Amino acid sequence: VHLVESGGGSVQAGGSLTVSCAHSGYTYSSGFMGWFRRAPGKEREGVATWSFGRTNYADSVKGRFTISQDNAKNTLSLQMNNLKPEDTAVYYCAACALSSWAGGIMDWVRRLDHCDYGQGTQVTVSS
Repeated sequence: VHLVESGGGSVQAGGSLTVSCAHSGYTYSSGFMGWFRRAPGKEREGVATWSFGRTNYADSVKGRFTISQDNAKNTLSLQMNNLKPEDTAVYYCAACALSSWAGGIMDWVRRLDHCDYGQGTQVTVSS
């Protein structure tokens, strides 16, 4: 699976950004696509997942972020509203051949050996 993220940038707190992921080769009959992020000095954090129309979100972004998939354009997007400085991170798009994992709903990020992911795009939120 080939994934290329775009759309990152800098924004003030309270602003909005959309990051996108152009992908090819995703043909998993099970599994999902999602976004995770990594901030300097912090562990990777799962942000949101999409699987055949079903979505899940980390508590930290619920109500502010929306994940969506455009199957016609092979593009996974993450609309981010009411951004906070703590959202500053590199955002990665992932395609994972996982149907279950230990831990919480966003702990799939501990199993990136079962995922393909892109190079990431920087999102910076200033206060």
